Amino acid sequence: MSASYWDTTRQLLRSSYHVWYRNLLVFRKNIKVNSLPPFVEPLLYLGAIGFGIGTYVGEVDGISFVRFIAPAILAASVMNASFFECAYGTYVRMYYGKSFEAMMATPISLREIILGEILWGATRGLISAGAILLVLSLLGLADLPQSLIILPLAFLAGFLFSAIAACFSAVTPSIDALSYPSLLYIAPMFLFSGTFFPLSLLPESLQIFALVALPLTHVVALTRGIMVGGAMPLWPLNLAWIIIGMIVAAYIAIRLFERRLIV
Repeated sequence: MSASYWDTTRQLLRSSYHVWYRNLLVFRKNIKVNSLPPFVEPLLYLGAIGFGIGTYVGEVDGISFVRFIAPAILAASVMNASFFECAYGTYVRMYYGKSFEAMMATPISLREIILGEILWGATRGLISAGAILLVLSLLGLADLPQSLIILPLAFLAGFLFSAIAACFSAVTPSIDALSYPSLLYIAPMFLFSGTFFPLSLLPESLQIFALVALPLTHVVALTRGIMVGGAMPLWPLNLAWIIIGMIVAAYIAIRLFERRLIV
């Protein structure tokens, strides 16, 4: 590749880092409030569903129900943290806080701003994964250090969900309209991606739909395979879906924001 390509890439990452760091500084100002949900959320799900309903379910795929859903709760928390950061958070910074206008008055381009937003959303997913992994390890539901490989996976998954959220944020006419992708896409994905029951229990058509259209399906499969062990015959497909989805969704998000904000 030419030297100009690498120079452009370095400039893109350097400027995106400044946007990422700006969001990090805001996050640190409210660290006590922001750090509480990642610890509380998994305890609620594990207590009510894992240890509660799980006592009536018994084993699933040869493991206890609570161990079956623990990786899925981690994956879903990464999805929620990343998606809502780059859906509502990005929209607020763009429309209400006018942060995008201020940054675009500097040498930072809109493309670099959006990439920085997506990287920050991925970081929120990583933070959530780290907090939940700590909780799961204390409860004996995650073995360290081998489960630490989930953290780079969480960053990739967070990037994917952040890019998808940025696409919605770029086209939504109002902040209230963001409830539609949350209700019609994120909520069904949380329920039908192999989170609380094996994907094989769904009709074949829905299994195919989950593999094609629901990225959480692939994140759950990889996370569960790492934490629980056992065969992962589809892991190349799972990983390829996440990586390709990251690139495609980020590209679409940038194009949509350029269409919205650049006249």
